[in-house]
Amino acid sequence: MTATEKYFKRDYEQSRETFQELLSTIKEKWPQAVLSTETIGQDPDNTIDVIYSEALTSNEQVVFFTTGEHGIEGYAGAAVTHLFVEEYLNQIDPQTTGICLVHAINPWGMRNFRRVTENNVDLNRHYLFDPGSIPENVNENYSEESHIFQPNGPVKDVAKEKTELYEQLSKGMMREGYSGIKKAKGMGQFEFPRGVYYGGSSEEESASFLKAWQRKLLSTYPRVIHMDWHTALGPTNEVTMVVSEHDEREEDHLKEEYGMDNIQKFTPKKVKGDSTNYFHKLKNEENPDTYLFSALFEFGTFGTSRKAELREFTTIILENQLYWEGAEKEQDRQWILEEFKNMFYPHEEKWRQSVLEEARLAIESILTQEEILVSYQTT
Repeated sequence: MTATEKYFKRDYEQSRETFQELLSTIKEKWPQAVLSTETIGQDPDNTIDVIYSEALTSNEQVVFFTTGEHGIEGYAGAAVTHLFVEEYLNQIDPQTTGICLVHAINPWGMRNFRRVTENNVDLNRHYLFDPGSIPENVNENYSEESHIFQPNGPVKDVAKEKTELYEQLSKGMMREGYSGIKKAKGMGQFEFPRGVYYGGSSEEESASFLKAWQRKLLSTYPRVIHMDWHTALGPTNEVTMVVSEHDEREEDHLKEEYGMDNIQKFTPKKVKGDSTNYFHKLKNEENPDTYLFSALFEFGTFGTSRKAELREFTTIILENQLYWEGAEKEQDRQWILEEFKNMFYPHEEKWRQSVLEEARLAIESILTQEEILVSYQTT
């Protein structure tokens, strides 16, 4: 069995089973570790699974991994969690460090190889600290170009419709500017329940569950180190760390401190409802004395060129259209589903190898700098 076969699973059930089996390894260092399972949504077999243990002697800090916020992206996240348990657990002091590993925040999306929940909600546009303060039409760029982002009947000819989408997006960039179209994507929207990047109208069960864990960890430990695993954004076959503006350090400082080349900062002016931003806001409001490191880690697929961004837009729009309206030709349906996997969970061996290599880089960079790895060594 190759490394990629070992860590990357074919479906949600196999990934969940592998995660649950990690409990025995974790209990060797944290004998009190427990596995908890929470049913999410209509299907009782769609669950969020958590392995958790407090420190054995003194709760000085906790390592917190989350995966599958964007369903299909959970497969890479689960692979990284498995890698972390096998290669780095012995470098962590259980006497002072707790552990909390989460599998599939969005289990329906992971099971069905979609980014969104069964309510079409993009969870990373959903964590609003004060939902009443966000006007429904907050994303004017999206509203003005909504004809592009909305499903408009079944896919009839994917090659033709892909070309038309490229043209529409290019025209939209001329009308709104390149930054305007990017903002339409990043901001999220709260007007169109069948549209892409929908932030929802009422709280998702997954969000309630994650918020409860965020509160628990912030109130239990003086130091919380959180790594949230995603795919697609950033340079191909490289990892990018995405940090909230609540971290006051500049990008150059972060790059120097953590020894990583790809680091981005974002603000709620560009992204509404991001879970790490909510985590920081919650900390500042309820546990201001707690130290929190919280960041997204993205494994890039299509790349960062303007052409790659057009491909990303087109893929997400076509997949959403396919879900709501279907396709007239089976080969078109298969092409869209395959292209969607190419964006978020590629079969390509080189990409999967790069995830493992870049995950080691991120884990070692962050957990060494944050003094979690007590006996750092090259694995």
